[in-house]
Amino acid sequence: MHSLSKRISTFSQVPIKRSRVCSTVTSHKIVPKALPLPSYLVNTYTWAYLTPSSLLLDNAVVPNAILWGNMDKLVQSSVAEFKEGDRVLQAANAYGHLGPTLAAKLGSKGFLDLIDIAEIQVQHATEKLSQFPQVRVRQADAAHPGDEIYDAALCFFLLHEVPDDYKVSIVNALMDRVKPGGKVVFIDYHLPVIYHPLRPLMMMVFKFLEPYAVGLIRKEILDFVSENNKPIFKWEKETFFGGLYQKVIATKSE
Repeated sequence: MHSLSKRISTFSQVPIKRSRVCSTVTSHKIVPKALPLPSYLVNTYTWAYLTPSSLLLDNAVVPNAILWGNMDKLVQSSVAEFKEGDRVLQAANAYGHLGPTLAAKLGSKGFLDLIDIAEIQVQHATEKLSQFPQVRVRQADAAHPGDEIYDAALCFFLLHEVPDDYKVSIVNALMDRVKPGGKVVFIDYHLPVIYHPLRPLMMMVFKFLEPYAVGLIRKEILDFVSENNKPIFKWEKETFFGGLYQKVIATKSE
């Protein structure tokens, strides 16, 4: 999955117009250019995110099974960090009920800006969240999410799916997009305790199916933060399910 989360995103509106940052002019018409997909995503996660059949994974059962029955707990823990009326940037589409739950929490006075690098995921999320006028879905790279400022940002099971240099770019880009007093919430995998019964199996999963996860679980998310950002954020961390999952909150100084 992302944990069955997704990776990075561009400009498209609910209800449901897509626009993109770059374009060409052909026969007096503006023709949008799709963002190129990173090679790591194509090579590793085509099966999960980039084909029509991969969208079948977006249901109530698969994400929860992948997270060993912890999907709802992690979603609720994420959503609890935001309040009605907040403007929130979500760094990638996520399978399961995170998007609808978060949109409902923000309410009609809030705003959810959901980005993803893959156009198929932008289209899918646009349809999935079409009942929420407070949601905008757009194609953009989470490492370059745009220039808007938000009350908060959410990175849900994305970092374990990207190379370490991309982790650095994404973490700092999200931190740059929140206002003073705002927060960035990271939910992702974590190194489980040594006696965790699933630890041997998950180490195999990380080695063969989630090759970029090891770079996350062997470090702290703080390790990916630039020296400029470190002193202006306060960090909190909570782990779940024997340490297999983590929630890290970075709150920006006023």
